Amino acid sequence: MYVSKHFALCLPILVAFVAAASFYDNPEQDPLPAGGESEDELLKKWGFEWGFSGISTFAHLKHVKCLTTPSVPFDIGIIGAPFDTAVSYRPGARFGPRAIRAASARQTAFRGFNARRGLNPYTSPFTILDCGDIPITPFDNALALIQMTSAFSTLGARTPALSHATNPHPKLLTLGGDHSIALPTLRALNKIYDSPIAVVHFDAHLDTWHPAKYPSAWESPQSDFTHGSMFWIASNEGLILNGSSAHAGLRTRLSGDSFADYDDDERQGFLRISADDIDEMGTAGIVAAILERVGTTVPVYLSLDIDVLDPGLCPGTGTPEPGGWTSREVIKILRGLEPLNVVGADIVEVAPAYDGVGEQTALVAAQVGFEILTSWVGRGMQEMQRVEPEEGVVKGGVKDEL
Repeated sequence: MYVSKHFALCLPILVAFVAAASFYDNPEQDPLPAGGESEDELLKKWGFEWGFSGISTFAHLKHVKCLTTPSVPFDIGIIGAPFDTAVSYRPGARFGPRAIRAASARQTAFRGFNARRGLNPYTSPFTILDCGDIPITPFDNALALIQMTSAFSTLGARTPALSHATNPHPKLLTLGGDHSIALPTLRALNKIYDSPIAVVHFDAHLDTWHPAKYPSAWESPQSDFTHGSMFWIASNEGLILNGSSAHAGLRTRLSGDSFADYDDDERQGFLRISADDIDEMGTAGIVAAILERVGTTVPVYLSLDIDVLDPGLCPGTGTPEPGGWTSREVIKILRGLEPLNVVGADIVEVAPAYDGVGEQTALVAAQVGFEILTSWVGRGMQEMQRVEPEEGVVKGGVKDEL
């Protein structure tokens, strides 16, 4: 084969250049790095996690088994309640905590600044931990109820990491699980705050049904505890602040041939806002109605069933109802409810087996979690006079894009 004299002369130079400047060269490792690096140096080198790397915790938060580690204080705990044996239709929400954590992977401390509120909840003065899951039995609902009540009571009664008069107890964001987990949570909060708790309930369904509305000739006390009767039980136990609670996003069918379900609901003191009301009221009107009903001082439990969203957007749930709200609308309403004194919250009924390949239901649930955490931190910092209220305006005077 013919090779030009010019190319032959240049070839050694070219080879030498590539050998000296190859992009794929290994860095100098001779000698190997000396030991004895400080923890800060190691953290700087190896402590970073991409959205797709690391062990799956909510938003890459530090994982501590809070139930077995009382020596580690926290202000906000993410706790999983993988329980779904009180459902009336499709099971699978026991895998909800795992799916929501996985869907939160793109939430990180290095990119967690919430532009609508002007803060990053993951770098705030408050300690936020992923507390793992409650090991709930799937075989005995009566025992499961005891386990959950005990777990929520234990964690909620601890002293927070940032002790302050306005921050007397840590807050728990519970990842369900079916909606029945709200009953043990309300039992715990009632003891911790020594008062009934107002409930702001996002759902397609009332969940204030008398247990007898599920007809059966086989009666048992345990069968009274379902994901559709837990607020009825809580109300009868005096756990819910009658007259200061609200439903949002309703579009359920009712029992029998009358409005008797509404009569039961009204006796329990709930304001009802239907999914259709958003057409006339808008998100601002719904926020105003809830704030007027509940106020900004009483302790509030915020409970969000993912089926409040339309199943065309969030199919991964156990009792889907067409005609629901969009994720944009729900997020906008949640942002407007920051003035509420929310002392506990849940995101429930995420059943990933029915979700799409893009995990859209779990992604919405994770974003809802981010908004709740942001509001908790924002309100907490405002109360502690660390920041001034911004009244809907963020840094630079840019209004919330929604």
